[in-house]
Amino acid sequence: MTKHTFSEHVIDVIQERRTIKRFKSDSIPVDTIKELLDVAVWAPNHKMREPWRFLLFAGEGRKKLAKAIAADIGKDNKFESGILHNPIQLLVVLEEDPRQAVWDEDFAAVSALVQNFMLAAWSKGIGTFWVTKPFLYSPKFREHLGIQPGEKVIGMIYAGYPDVIPEPRPRTPAADKLTLFDK
Repeated sequence: MTKHTFSEHVIDVIQERRTIKRFKSDSIPVDTIKELLDVAVWAPNHKMREPWRFLLFAGEGRKKLAKAIAADIGKDNKFESGILHNPIQLLVVLEEDPRQAVWDEDFAAVSALVQNFMLAAWSKGIGTFWVTKPFLYSPKFREHLGIQPGEKVIGMIYAGYPDVIPEPRPRTPAADKLTLFDK
C-alpha cells in the first residue's frame, strides 16, 4: 500500500475523499469522533432546527449494534463480523417533521451534516463508509436502540483508519449536466 497524505484544504478534501470499506482495527478515541461531529453540525439547516441526533458505537458498545441487527436478521449475518472489526459505527437520526417541505429541508440538512462529518474525518486521516440497509427500518432493530416513531435513521457510518484506499473513480463534468440561463 502506498502512503497517502491528507489535506485540510476543503477543495482537496472533497476531491480526495474516498469511500473506505476496509479499515485497520486501530481504535479511534471517542473524543475525536465528538470533535468531528462538532464540525459536522455546522451544516446549513433552515431556521437552525438542528433535526439530528447520533448513536455512537465504539469498543464494547459495538456488540449492542450487532445485537440490534441480529434482532432483525438473525445471529448468522454478514454484518456482525464487520461491526465488531470496524472501530466505529455511527447512526445518524433525523427527527421527522410531518410537514413535507420541512421534512425535505431537514433531510437535506442531515445529509449535509453526514457529508461534513465524512470530509472532516478524511482531513484527519479517518476513512468513512455511509451505508443504508433494510434493517435500519426494522421495528425490532429500532426498538433495540431506542429509535422512536417519528425518527428516521439516515444511515450508518463506518469510520476508521483506512487499510485500503481505492483509486478515484471519474466523475461526469458538471458542465455535461448543466442547463445555463444567462440571457
